[in-house]
Amino acid sequence: MERLRVLALNSTYDESFIRQVEMESGQQISRCYQCGNCGASCNYTCVYDYPVNQIMRLIQLGQKEVVLSSRAIWLCAACTACTTRCPCNIEVTKIMETLRVMSLEEGTVSLKDVELFYKEFLRSLKNFGRVFEAGLLPLVNLRIGRPFNDMELAPLVFKGRKIHLFPSFIKGRKEISAIFDRFESWRRKKEDLS
Repeated sequence: MERLRVLALNSTYDESFIRQVEMESGQQISRCYQCGNCGASCNYTCVYDYPVNQIMRLIQLGQKEVVLSSRAIWLCAACTACTTRCPCNIEVTKIMETLRVMSLEEGTVSLKDVELFYKEFLRSLKNFGRVFEAGLLPLVNLRIGRPFNDMELAPLVFKGRKIHLFPSFIKGRKEISAIFDRFESWRRKKEDLS
């Protein structure tokens, strides 16, 4: 989505969006006073359509459509630099994760390749108990129609023996998978109620 220069606050203000973000993230958005530390500490601000502090302000202004269709919420690496430097002790990374989940539920994801990666990452975690890196990237590249993307990296990665050619199964894999199943069951019940 193209970055907006002017907001029609009277017609786009959604107070329920503010309450939903606060409830689901467990963070009080109104405590943010726009110091800019989060945006200044973020390494990805240069590729965001809206810096983190502006995402926070847009939430305060109830701009659901703009926030949930922004690139910034999907490009966030959840490194917690913003959270660490927040003088109000707001866990911004929890808010960004909450916004990603809301964006998925609303069907407003702006970066479809990132959405696919996100879903495949979680599926790998559910299946193996940890992410199977050597299988994740080729699968994502195949699904987005670029099967040979990043192939030149494979010899370097395997040479360093940091990534295994075959998936490893950890203890507690079934318990991790059960967490995903419980969440899916909860989400289906939530959808049935609405």
